[in-house]
Amino acid sequence: MASPPDVKTKTTKIERYNTYLRRVNTTKLLAASSKLLFRATIFIALALIFFFTVNYPPLSDNPHHHLIHTKQNFLSSAFYGAGAGASWEKQVRRSSTPRRQNGFSVLVTGASGFVGSHCALALKKRGDGVLGLDNFNSYYDPSLKRARQSLLQKHQIFIVESDLNDGPLLSKLFDVVRFTHVLHLAAQAGVRYAMENPQSYVSSNIAGFVNLLEKAKSADPQPSIVWASSSSVYGLNTENPFSEEHTTDRPASLYAATKKAGEEIAHTYNHIYGLSITGLRFFTVYGPWGRPDMAYFFFTKDILQGKPLTIFKTQDGKEVARDFTYIDDVVKGCLGALDTAEKSTGSGGKKRSAAQLRVYNLGNTSPVTVARLVAILEGLLNVKAKKRVVKMPSNGDVPFTHANVSLAYKDFGYKPTTDLATGLRKFVRWYIGYYGIQSRAKKETDDLEAASAA
Repeated sequence: MASPPDVKTKTTKIERYNTYLRRVNTTKLLAASSKLLFRATIFIALALIFFFTVNYPPLSDNPHHHLIHTKQNFLSSAFYGAGAGASWEKQVRRSSTPRRQNGFSVLVTGASGFVGSHCALALKKRGDGVLGLDNFNSYYDPSLKRARQSLLQKHQIFIVESDLNDGPLLSKLFDVVRFTHVLHLAAQAGVRYAMENPQSYVSSNIAGFVNLLEKAKSADPQPSIVWASSSSVYGLNTENPFSEEHTTDRPASLYAATKKAGEEIAHTYNHIYGLSITGLRFFTVYGPWGRPDMAYFFFTKDILQGKPLTIFKTQDGKEVARDFTYIDDVVKGCLGALDTAEKSTGSGGKKRSAAQLRVYNLGNTSPVTVARLVAILEGLLNVKAKKRVVKMPSNGDVPFTHANVSLAYKDFGYKPTTDLATGLRKFVRWYIGYYGIQSRAKKETDDLEAASAA
Protein backbone atom coordinates (compact mmCIF):
# COMPACT_ATOMS: atom_id res chain seq x y z
CA MET A 1 0.00 0.00 0.00
CA ALA A 2 1.33 3.46 -0.93
CA SER A 3 2.62 5.78 1.81
CA PRO A 4 0.57 8.83 2.65
CA PRO A 5 1.75 12.05 1.01
CA ASP A 6 2.76 13.68 4.30
CA VAL A 7 4.99 10.70 5.24
CA LYS A 8 6.64 10.73 1.82
CA THR A 9 7.31 14.45 2.11
CA LYS A 10 8.79 14.00 5.56
CA THR A 11 11.08 11.21 4.34
CA THR A 12 12.29 13.36 1.46
CA LYS A 13 13.09 16.22 3.81
CA ILE A 14 15.03 13.90 6.11
CA GLU A 15 17.06 12.55 3.19
CA ARG A 16 17.80 16.08 1.99
CA TYR A 17 18.85 17.11 5.48
CA ASN A 18 21.14 14.07 5.82
CA THR A 19 22.69 14.85 2.44
CA TYR A 20 23.27 18.42 3.59
CA LEU A 21 24.92 17.22 6.80
CA ARG A 22 27.19 14.86 4.85
CA ARG A 23 28.26 17.71 2.58
CA VAL A 24 28.96 20.00 5.55
CA ASN A 25 30.96 17.33 7.32
CA THR A 26 32.90 16.53 4.18
CA THR A 27 33.73 20.22 3.70
CA LYS A 28 34.85 20.54 7.29
CA LEU A 29 36.97 17.40 6.99
CA LEU A 30 38.62 18.70 3.81
CA ALA A 31 39.29 22.07 5.42
CA ALA A 32 40.79 20.45 8.50
CA SER A 33 42.91 18.15 6.34
CA SER A 34 44.15 21.10 4.30
CA LYS A 35 45.14 23.01 7.40
CA LEU A 36 46.90 19.97 8.81
CA LEU A 37 48.73 19.37 5.52
CA PHE A 38 49.75 23.04 5.31
CA ARG A 39 51.10 23.05 8.84
CA ALA A 40 52.95 19.79 8.28
CA THR A 41 54.52 21.20 5.10
CA ILE A 42 55.65 24.36 6.91
CA PHE A 43 57.09 22.30 9.77
CA ILE A 44 59.01 19.99 7.42
CA ALA A 45 60.34 22.97 5.42
CA LEU A 46 61.59 24.69 8.57
CA ALA A 47 63.14 21.46 9.80
CA LEU A 48 65.00 21.05 6.49
CA ILE A 49 66.18 24.66 6.53
CA PHE A 50 67.44 24.24 10.08
CA PHE A 51 69.18 20.96 9.27
CA PHE A 52 71.02 22.23 6.20
CA THR A 53 71.97 25.53 7.79
CA VAL A 54 73.42 23.88 10.88
CA ASN A 55 75.28 21.15 9.04
CA TYR A 56 76.46 23.15 6.03
CA PRO A 57 78.04 26.61 5.89
CA PRO A 58 75.78 29.49 4.82
CA LEU A 59 76.30 31.23 1.51
CA SER A 60 79.26 33.60 1.27
CA ASP A 61 78.64 37.28 1.42
CA ASN A 62 79.59 39.87 -1.17
CA PRO A 63 81.13 43.07 0.25
CA HIS A 64 79.72 45.04 -2.68
CA HIS A 65 76.11 44.19 -1.85
CA HIS A 66 74.84 45.09 1.59
CA LEU A 67 71.67 43.04 1.17
CA ILE A 68 73.59 39.80 0.63
CA HIS A 69 75.77 40.63 3.62
CA THR A 70 72.72 41.20 5.79
CA LYS A 71 71.13 37.91 4.71
CA GLN A 72 74.25 35.98 5.62
CA ASN A 73 74.44 37.59 9.05
CA PHE A 74 70.78 36.74 9.62
CA LEU A 75 71.36 33.09 8.75
CA SER A 76 74.52 32.70 10.81
CA SER A 77 73.04 34.56 13.78
CA ALA A 78 69.78 32.62 13.70
CA PHE A 79 71.24 29.16 13.37
CA TYR A 80 74.81 29.42 14.69
CA GLY A 81 73.81 31.83 17.43
CA ALA A 82 71.35 30.97 20.13
CA GLY A 83 70.58 27.48 18.89
CA ALA A 84 73.67 26.13 17.19
CA GLY A 85 73.44 22.46 16.43
CA ALA A 86 75.41 19.71 18.08
CA SER A 87 77.15 18.81 14.82
CA TRP A 88 78.40 22.35 14.32
CA GLU A 89 79.58 22.68 17.93
CA LYS A 90 81.39 19.37 17.67
CA GLN A 91 83.31 20.59 14.61
CA VAL A 92 84.17 23.85 16.39
CA ARG A 93 85.40 22.10 19.53
CA ARG A 94 87.36 19.42 17.68
CA SER A 95 89.15 21.92 15.45
CA SER A 96 90.07 24.27 18.32
CA THR A 97 91.34 21.60 20.73
CA PRO A 98 95.17 21.46 20.96
CA ARG A 99 96.99 18.15 20.57
CA ARG A 100 100.22 19.12 22.32
CA GLN A 101 100.66 19.68 26.05
CA ASN A 102 100.05 23.33 26.96
CA GLY A 103 99.10 23.99 23.34
CA PHE A 104 97.17 27.07 22.31
CA SER A 105 93.57 27.27 21.25
CA VAL A 106 93.64 29.94 18.53
CA LEU A 107 90.85 31.70 16.67
CA VAL A 108 92.32 32.69 13.29
CA THR A 109 90.24 35.30 11.50
CA GLY A 110 90.73 35.53 7.75
CA ALA A 111 91.73 31.86 7.82
CA SER A 112 91.05 31.30 4.11
CA GLY A 113 93.21 34.30 3.23
CA PHE A 114 96.84 34.25 2.17
CA VAL A 115 98.62 34.81 5.49
CA GLY A 116 95.77 33.32 7.52
CA SER A 117 95.83 29.93 5.78
CA HIS A 118 99.61 29.61 6.13
CA CYS A 119 99.52 30.54 9.83
CA ALA A 120 96.61 28.19 10.53
CA LEU A 121 98.51 25.28 8.98
CA ALA A 122 101.71 26.10 10.88
CA LEU A 123 99.84 26.25 14.20
CA LYS A 124 97.97 23.01 13.54
CA LYS A 125 101.12 21.17 12.49
CA ARG A 126 102.85 21.98 15.75
CA GLY A 127 99.86 20.73 17.76
CA ASP A 128 97.83 23.83 18.54
CA GLY A 129 94.07 23.94 18.23
CA VAL A 130 92.92 26.17 15.36
CA LEU A 131 89.46 27.44 14.48
CA GLY A 132 89.10 29.59 11.39
CA LEU A 133 86.67 32.41 10.63
CA ASP A 134 86.20 33.88 7.16
CA ASN A 135 83.46 35.51 5.08
CA PHE A 136 84.89 34.40 1.69
CA ASN A 137 84.14 37.77 0.11
CA SER A 138 84.75 38.43 -3.58
CA TYR A 139 87.43 41.12 -3.34
CA TYR A 140 89.46 38.59 -5.33
CA ASP A 141 88.59 35.20 -6.79
CA PRO A 142 86.73 33.27 -4.04
CA SER A 143 87.68 29.96 -5.67
CA LEU A 144 91.27 30.49 -4.47
CA LYS A 145 89.95 30.98 -0.94
CA ARG A 146 87.88 27.81 -1.28
CA ALA A 147 90.96 25.92 -2.42
CA ARG A 148 92.82 27.12 0.68
CA GLN A 149 89.82 26.05 2.77
CA SER A 150 90.01 22.56 1.25
CA LEU A 151 93.71 22.42 2.11
CA LEU A 152 92.96 23.34 5.72
CA GLN A 153 90.15 20.80 5.92
CA LYS A 154 92.64 18.06 5.03
CA HIS A 155 94.46 19.02 8.22
CA GLN A 156 91.25 18.99 10.31
CA ILE A 157 90.95 22.78 10.46
CA PHE A 158 87.34 23.92 10.44
CA ILE A 159 86.45 27.38 9.09
CA VAL A 160 83.28 29.03 10.31
CA GLU A 161 81.83 31.01 7.43
CA SER A 162 80.66 34.36 8.73
CA ASP A 163 81.58 38.00 9.16
CA LEU A 164 83.32 39.86 11.98
CA ASN A 165 80.31 42.12 12.29
CA ASP A 166 78.03 39.19 13.14
CA GLY A 167 77.96 39.74 16.90
CA PRO A 168 75.77 36.78 17.90
CA LEU A 169 77.98 34.40 15.93
CA LEU A 170 81.16 35.69 17.60
CA SER A 171 79.48 35.47 21.00
CA LYS A 172 78.58 31.85 20.30
CA LEU A 173 82.17 31.01 19.33
CA PHE A 174 83.54 32.51 22.54
CA ASP A 175 80.87 30.65 24.53
CA VAL A 176 81.75 27.30 22.95
CA VAL A 177 85.57 27.67 23.06
CA ARG A 178 87.87 29.17 25.69
CA PHE A 179 90.39 30.63 23.23
CA THR A 180 93.83 31.31 24.63
CA HIS A 181 94.76 33.46 21.62
CA VAL A 182 93.21 35.28 18.70
CA LEU A 183 95.26 35.74 15.52
CA HIS A 184 93.28 38.46 13.79
CA LEU A 185 94.22 38.56 10.10
CA ALA A 186 90.82 39.29 8.55
CA ALA A 187 90.73 42.68 6.82
CA GLN A 188 89.72 44.49 3.67
CA ALA A 189 93.07 44.63 1.89
CA GLY A 190 94.36 46.68 -1.01
CA VAL A 191 95.44 50.32 -1.23
CA ARG A 192 93.85 51.27 -4.56
CA TYR A 193 90.50 49.54 -4.06
CA ALA A 194 89.80 51.89 -1.16
CA MET A 195 89.09 54.61 -3.71
CA GLU A 196 86.33 52.46 -5.23
CA ASN A 197 84.70 51.02 -2.12
CA PRO A 198 85.73 52.99 0.98
CA GLN A 199 82.87 51.69 3.14
CA SER A 200 84.17 48.12 2.97
CA TYR A 201 87.38 49.26 4.72
CA VAL A 202 85.50 50.99 7.51
CA SER A 203 83.19 48.01 7.93
CA SER A 204 85.93 45.38 8.11
CA ASN A 205 89.07 47.10 9.40
CA ILE A 206 87.41 49.32 12.01
CA ALA A 207 83.89 48.11 12.85
CA GLY A 208 84.85 44.44 12.51
CA PHE A 209 87.95 44.89 14.67
CA VAL A 210 85.95 46.70 17.37
CA ASN A 211 83.32 43.95 17.36
CA LEU A 212 86.02 41.31 17.83
CA LEU A 213 87.63 43.25 20.69
CA GLU A 214 84.22 43.67 22.34
CA LYS A 215 83.76 39.91 22.45
CA ALA A 216 87.34 39.29 23.56
CA LYS A 217 87.15 41.80 26.45
CA SER A 218 84.09 40.00 27.87
CA ALA A 219 85.48 36.48 27.45
CA ASP A 220 86.54 34.50 30.51
CA PRO A 221 89.45 34.13 30.32
CA GLN A 222 90.34 36.98 27.98
CA PRO A 223 92.50 35.77 25.08
CA SER A 224 95.78 37.35 24.04
CA ILE A 225 95.42 39.05 20.66
CA VAL A 226 97.91 39.28 17.79
CA TRP A 227 96.64 41.18 14.78
CA ALA A 228 97.75 42.36 11.35
CA SER A 229 98.45 46.05 11.02
CA SER A 230 100.39 47.17 7.95
CA SER A 231 103.56 48.88 6.79
CA SER A 232 101.15 51.29 5.06
CA VAL A 233 100.76 53.14 8.37
CA TYR A 234 104.16 54.77 7.72
CA GLY A 235 102.48 56.67 4.88
CA LEU A 236 104.45 59.73 3.85
CA ASN A 237 107.28 59.00 6.28
CA THR A 238 110.66 59.66 4.60
CA GLU A 239 112.97 58.24 7.30
CA ASN A 240 114.55 54.92 6.34
CA PRO A 241 114.47 52.15 7.30
CA PHE A 242 110.99 52.37 8.85
CA SER A 243 111.12 51.95 12.61
CA GLU A 244 108.34 51.41 15.13
CA GLU A 245 109.57 54.62 16.78
CA HIS A 246 108.78 56.73 13.70
CA THR A 247 105.61 58.81 13.60
CA THR A 248 102.69 57.32 11.69
CA ASP A 249 100.30 60.24 11.59
CA ARG A 250 100.39 60.91 7.83
CA PRO A 251 98.66 57.98 6.06
CA ALA A 252 98.68 58.11 2.26
CA SER A 253 95.55 55.99 1.71
CA LEU A 254 92.26 55.13 3.38
CA TYR A 255 93.52 51.57 3.86
CA ALA A 256 96.51 52.93 5.79
CA ALA A 257 94.22 55.21 7.79
CA THR A 258 92.01 52.28 8.86
CA LYS A 259 95.08 50.30 9.95
CA LYS A 260 96.39 53.27 11.90
CA ALA A 261 92.94 53.62 13.47
CA GLY A 262 93.18 49.95 14.40
CA GLU A 263 96.41 50.59 16.30
CA GLU A 264 94.76 53.40 18.25
CA ILE A 265 91.71 51.24 18.95
CA ALA A 266 94.00 48.46 20.18
CA HIS A 267 95.66 50.91 22.56
CA THR A 268 92.24 51.90 23.93
CA TYR A 269 91.08 48.33 24.62
CA ASN A 270 94.43 47.50 26.17
CA HIS A 271 94.27 50.56 28.43
CA ILE A 272 90.64 50.20 29.52
CA TYR A 273 90.02 46.45 29.54
CA GLY A 274 93.44 44.87 30.05
CA LEU A 275 93.60 43.02 26.72
CA SER A 276 97.09 41.85 25.74
CA ILE A 277 97.46 43.08 22.15
CA THR A 278 100.30 42.81 19.64
CA GLY A 279 100.15 44.54 16.24
CA LEU A 280 102.26 43.31 13.33
CA ARG A 281 103.13 45.65 10.47
CA PHE A 282 103.53 43.41 7.41
CA PHE A 283 105.77 44.52 4.54
CA THR A 284 104.59 43.32 1.07
CA VAL A 285 104.09 39.62 1.79
CA TYR A 286 104.40 37.25 -1.19
CA GLY A 287 104.63 33.53 -1.93
CA PRO A 288 102.59 30.42 -2.84
CA TRP A 289 98.83 30.71 -2.37
CA GLY A 290 99.23 34.50 -2.52
CA ARG A 291 96.78 37.26 -3.40
CA PRO A 292 95.96 37.83 -7.09
CA ASP A 293 95.77 41.60 -6.55
CA MET A 294 99.48 41.81 -5.68
CA ALA A 295 101.97 42.90 -8.37
CA TYR A 296 104.14 39.76 -8.32
CA PHE A 297 101.00 37.65 -8.84
CA PHE A 298 99.36 39.52 -11.72
CA PHE A 299 102.77 40.26 -13.31
CA THR A 300 103.28 36.48 -13.54
CA LYS A 301 99.85 36.05 -15.10
CA ASP A 302 100.34 38.89 -17.61
CA ILE A 303 103.84 37.75 -18.63
CA LEU A 304 102.56 34.25 -19.38
CA GLN A 305 99.63 35.67 -21.36
CA GLY A 306 101.80 38.11 -23.30
CA LYS A 307 100.09 41.19 -21.85
CA PRO A 308 102.06 44.40 -21.22
CA LEU A 309 103.04 45.25 -17.64
CA THR A 310 102.49 48.71 -16.21
CA ILE A 311 105.55 49.65 -14.16
CA PHE A 312 105.43 52.78 -12.03
CA LYS A 313 108.14 55.33 -11.41
CA THR A 314 107.92 58.23 -9.00
CA GLN A 315 106.97 61.70 -10.18
CA ASP A 316 110.67 62.63 -10.22
CA GLY A 317 111.60 59.51 -12.23
CA LYS A 318 112.96 57.30 -9.41
CA GLU A 319 112.45 53.54 -9.18
CA VAL A 320 109.62 52.25 -6.99
CA ALA A 321 110.89 49.69 -4.47
CA ARG A 322 109.32 47.37 -1.91
CA ASP A 323 110.59 45.35 1.04
CA PHE A 324 109.20 42.05 -0.31
CA THR A 325 108.80 39.54 2.54
CA TYR A 326 108.38 35.81 1.93
CA ILE A 327 105.36 34.15 3.52
CA ASP A 328 107.35 31.59 5.55
CA ASP A 329 109.28 34.38 7.25
CA VAL A 330 106.06 36.22 8.09
CA VAL A 331 104.51 33.03 9.52
CA LYS A 332 107.53 32.61 11.81
CA GLY A 333 107.03 36.18 12.94
CA CYS A 334 103.33 35.61 13.65
CA LEU A 335 104.05 32.47 15.69
CA GLY A 336 106.86 34.24 17.52
CA ALA A 337 104.47 37.02 18.49
CA LEU A 338 101.88 34.49 19.68
CA ASP A 339 104.47 32.55 21.70
CA THR A 340 105.69 35.67 23.51
CA ALA A 341 102.28 37.27 24.04
CA GLU A 342 101.52 37.69 27.72
CA LYS A 343 98.12 36.87 29.18
CA SER A 344 95.44 39.52 29.22
CA THR A 345 94.78 40.97 32.66
CA GLY A 346 91.07 41.75 32.53
CA SER A 347 88.18 39.76 33.92
CA GLY A 348 84.49 40.22 33.36
CA GLY A 349 85.18 43.13 31.07
CA LYS A 350 87.23 44.97 33.73
CA LYS A 351 90.99 45.61 33.79
CA ARG A 352 92.81 44.19 36.82
CA SER A 353 96.35 45.40 36.03
CA ALA A 354 98.49 46.75 33.20
CA ALA A 355 98.56 44.53 30.11
CA GLN A 356 101.08 44.00 27.33
CA LEU A 357 100.83 46.28 24.26
CA ARG A 358 103.28 45.83 21.38
CA VAL A 359 103.82 46.77 17.73
CA TYR A 360 106.41 45.15 15.44
CA ASN A 361 107.64 45.42 11.87
CA LEU A 362 107.75 42.13 9.94
CA GLY A 363 109.75 42.76 6.77
CA ASN A 364 112.71 41.44 4.85
CA THR A 365 115.03 44.46 5.43
CA SER A 366 116.13 44.44 1.76
CA PRO A 367 114.08 46.67 -0.59
CA VAL A 368 114.02 45.56 -4.23
CA THR A 369 112.89 47.66 -7.18
CA VAL A 370 109.83 46.63 -9.16
CA ALA A 371 112.04 46.50 -12.26
CA ARG A 372 114.22 43.88 -10.54
CA LEU A 373 111.09 41.93 -9.54
CA VAL A 374 110.04 41.80 -13.22
CA ALA A 375 113.52 40.74 -14.31
CA ILE A 376 113.51 37.81 -11.87
CA LEU A 377 110.08 36.69 -13.12
CA GLU A 378 111.27 36.93 -16.74
CA GLY A 379 114.15 34.62 -15.91
CA LEU A 380 112.02 32.11 -14.05
CA LEU A 381 109.34 32.01 -16.77
CA ASN A 382 111.84 32.32 -19.64
CA VAL A 383 109.59 34.94 -21.19
CA LYS A 384 110.48 38.54 -22.03
CA ALA A 385 107.86 40.86 -20.59
CA LYS A 386 106.27 43.71 -22.47
CA LYS A 387 106.62 46.82 -20.32
CA ARG A 388 104.98 50.19 -20.12
CA VAL A 389 106.64 52.61 -17.71
CA VAL A 390 104.41 55.39 -16.34
CA LYS A 391 104.49 57.84 -13.46
CA MET A 392 102.85 56.68 -10.26
CA PRO A 393 99.34 58.11 -9.88
CA SER A 394 98.08 59.66 -6.66
CA ASN A 395 96.12 56.61 -5.56
CA GLY A 396 97.58 56.02 -2.12
CA ASP A 397 100.63 53.94 -3.04
CA VAL A 398 103.97 54.96 -1.56
CA PRO A 399 107.21 54.82 -3.59
CA PHE A 400 109.43 53.03 -1.09
CA THR A 401 109.25 50.71 1.93
CA HIS A 402 112.09 49.39 4.08
CA ALA A 403 111.65 47.60 7.39
CA ASN A 404 113.79 47.82 10.48
CA VAL A 405 113.06 44.54 12.29
CA SER A 406 115.55 44.83 15.14
CA LEU A 407 112.79 45.03 17.75
CA ALA A 408 111.12 41.81 16.53
CA TYR A 409 114.52 40.10 16.46
CA LYS A 410 115.22 41.24 20.02
CA ASP A 411 111.87 40.16 21.44
CA PHE A 412 111.17 36.87 19.64
CA GLY A 413 114.09 36.13 17.34
CA TYR A 414 112.49 37.24 14.07
CA LYS A 415 115.06 36.90 11.29
CA PRO A 416 113.97 36.72 7.63
CA THR A 417 116.02 34.25 5.58
CA THR A 418 114.40 34.17 2.11
CA ASP A 419 115.66 36.49 -0.63
CA LEU A 420 113.32 37.60 -3.43
CA ALA A 421 114.78 35.33 -6.13
CA THR A 422 114.39 32.23 -3.95
CA GLY A 423 110.88 33.18 -2.83
CA LEU A 424 109.69 33.95 -6.37
CA ARG A 425 111.04 30.62 -7.60
CA LYS A 426 108.82 28.86 -5.06
CA PHE A 427 105.87 31.05 -5.99
CA VAL A 428 106.23 30.41 -9.74
CA ARG A 429 106.46 26.66 -9.12
CA TRP A 430 103.21 26.81 -7.16
CA TYR A 431 101.50 29.11 -9.69
CA ILE A 432 102.25 26.84 -12.65
CA GLY A 433 101.11 23.78 -10.71
CA TYR A 434 97.96 25.34 -9.29
CA TYR A 435 96.73 26.82 -12.57
CA GLY A 436 97.93 23.90 -14.69
CA ILE A 437 100.15 26.11 -16.83
CA GLN A 438 103.18 24.78 -18.64
CA SER A 439 105.72 27.56 -18.74
CA ARG A 440 107.70 28.15 -21.88
CA ALA A 441 110.84 27.15 -20.03
CA LYS A 442 109.42 23.74 -19.13
CA LYS A 443 107.95 23.27 -22.60
CA GLU A 444 111.29 24.00 -24.26
CA THR A 445 113.02 21.59 -21.88
CA ASP A 446 110.49 18.89 -22.68
CA ASP A 447 110.90 19.53 -26.41
CA LEU A 448 114.67 19.24 -26.16
CA GLU A 449 114.38 16.00 -24.19
CA ALA A 450 111.96 14.61 -26.76
CA ALA A 451 114.29 15.59 -29.62
CA SER A 452 117.26 13.96 -27.89
CA ALA A 453 115.33 10.76 -27.31
CA ALA A 454 114.38 10.64 -30.98
